[in-house]
Amino acid sequence: MTKSEIKFLSGPQSRLKEFLFTISIVRQFIKGFRELHFIGPCITIFGSARFDEHHEYYKLTRKAAGEFAKLGFTIMTGGGPGIMEAANRGAKDVGGRSVGCNIQLPREQKHNPYLDKWVEIKHFFVRKVLLVKYSFAFVVMPGGFGTLDEYFEAITLIQTKKIGDFPVIIFCKDFHQKLIEHTHVMRMEGTVSEADLGLFLVTDSIEEAITLIKEEGIKKHGLKFEKKIKPFRWLFESKFKF
Repeated sequence: MTKSEIKFLSGPQSRLKEFLFTISIVRQFIKGFRELHFIGPCITIFGSARFDEHHEYYKLTRKAAGEFAKLGFTIMTGGGPGIMEAANRGAKDVGGRSVGCNIQLPREQKHNPYLDKWVEIKHFFVRKVLLVKYSFAFVVMPGGFGTLDEYFEAITLIQTKKIGDFPVIIFCKDFHQKLIEHTHVMRMEGTVSEADLGLFLVTDSIEEAITLIKEEGIKKHGLKFEKKIKPFRWLFESKFKF
């Protein structure tokens, strides 16, 4: 984190410092909204930065992202290496659109070379808003704390009706076995409902994921890919056009 963020999270500051930090957050949101306004309907893919192109998870992600891009979606990721790179690369393989929402970190995070457009964000909570805002489906690949944070953020928003009931797809059953078992423990303890277990699909099949996206993402929400948003020249938006 930046020094300003560490200080902000350490407790109450002066009113001036709190106000200035708030303004900096508003500027981050405006920057993200302007950069990503024209990217079209997205599928966001979450996953680890630590798998290289020879790993099976990288190869699966690249293939799956290509198939999702063929449906007309822009593929959005955190913009970094590993699974994120694989997803953006898969979109480019088939001539699809590829975007990234990078986070500024001391290691592991630099934008990958398969992005048509990216925006660099300082704070995780701002980035998570952007990753969710433009997406009509969420795909969870193997990852660490950050991946699970993004997954639970998205599914909590769906569960609490803060966003639409978009498809959430968890790939790689073996990797996520204990996580899925724990969701059933939560169901048994009553902390989630039976209906909540239907908010996500666990699969190893790209075809099954595509079927769900078509039915619960495109058809259910009446998604139209041909709709275009015109830039306003008086807002200097032409250079932000995707």
